[in-house]
Amino acid sequence: MDASTLARIQFGANISFHILFPAITIALGWVLLYFRFAYSRSGDLKWMQAYFFWVKIFALSFALGIVSGVTMSFQFGTNWPGFMNTVGNIAGPLLAYEVLTAFFLEAVFLGVMLFGFRKVPASLHILATVLVAAGTTASAFWILALNSWMQTPVGFEMREGVAYPTDWLAILFSPSLPYRLAHMLLASGLTVAFLVTGVSAYRWLRGDRAPAVGAALRTGILVAAVLIPLQILAGDLHGLNTLEHQPQKVAAMEANWRTGANVPLLLFAWPDERARRNHAEIAIPNGASIVLRHEAGGVVPGLDQYEGNHPPVAPVFFAFRTMVGVGILMLLASWTAAYFVLRRRELPPALLRLLVLMTFAGWIATLAGWYTTEIGRQPWLVQGVLATRAAASSVAAPLIAGSLATYLLVYVALIASYIAVVFGMARKAANEGPPKAQLPDAALVPRFAPAEETRP
Repeated sequence: MDASTLARIQFGANISFHILFPAITIALGWVLLYFRFAYSRSGDLKWMQAYFFWVKIFALSFALGIVSGVTMSFQFGTNWPGFMNTVGNIAGPLLAYEVLTAFFLEAVFLGVMLFGFRKVPASLHILATVLVAAGTTASAFWILALNSWMQTPVGFEMREGVAYPTDWLAILFSPSLPYRLAHMLLASGLTVAFLVTGVSAYRWLRGDRAPAVGAALRTGILVAAVLIPLQILAGDLHGLNTLEHQPQKVAAMEANWRTGANVPLLLFAWPDERARRNHAEIAIPNGASIVLRHEAGGVVPGLDQYEGNHPPVAPVFFAFRTMVGVGILMLLASWTAAYFVLRRRELPPALLRLLVLMTFAGWIATLAGWYTTEIGRQPWLVQGVLATRAAASSVAAPLIAGSLATYLLVYVALIASYIAVVFGMARKAANEGPPKAQLPDAALVPRFAPAEETRP
């Protein structure tokens, strides 16, 4: 492989690892806030026990997200100097605001969340949780504002090959931002919902029937059941926006080689880019036209309109179907589980095991969606403005290959360790029950709270 391809793979590996943890912290902060409010409102100790368990996982995820983000940012200088040279006037401020949000808001108040329960008033502890949750969401906004601008650039002008901002509001709220931001926030919500559900189901199967476990399990299931149809709707709207602004990406997602009407929806195929056709097609007649144009005879753009200016078809095609497939599985699993929860019936062991297997399903769907949108932008780094190869550095391919191999080994080890720690914490909690030291002092329990936990 040449240096440019290796640099792309390295950046893809770094961002793939990094995005796993913001996908958790963005929504988990709001789940923690729900637990904290539920305790303050009811005085029921199960909510605080759930809070204490999940705030540790939040802190672990936050730390890994920060470290991997710093590592990723170095590559702008080492592997992609042309990016900052060309669009640094726009990318630099947006990245700086994200760093300020992450470090000076989330990091400061995370300490109060973790260690301040007995040291600060309840109102201040709740405020710290609010600010951390808001900080993670604000960080997501700045990053997605930049990414959306790279996909649909507006509000700038080129002077001697350098982009200069002319309208910051247009840059911040580029045409794809609302759809991309909604899609990512919902993806984070689903990632956390299945994480909470899967870990709680694991504890339940190990015999941990503490009220805190049941409360977290029900919360995760109901959040997933509510968010997945919203995500399907947001995905459809995002697809229509992409069709308007990046039709070649949609053509690759559908492996549609020729522009025309009555285009089938391919459930499976093997795209052959050399022959510019598909093998082993399994299709729904007129399906793509109906989905994209909302009519069977709708004209769908094909790759024949974008010779030499479209992404590699097979990776985008399969990534998109992986995302959709996992989403459908999420819908079936969450709605089935919600049926039992709403009817106050015990979840069958087989369903609990399925939920454990889907603990990190959100990671798979998020990565597949990220690959769809990022590979789908190729051959551009900034759509229509900066080609990917034009931004690459002159670092020799062997040097990039060596660092890439090191990154991959470290990332595989860290992901395996993270998963092991999460389930290890669940096993420990199931074996030992809630640590007594974590329960609030009697003086801090509201007067209307029960003296002990009596509800199931």
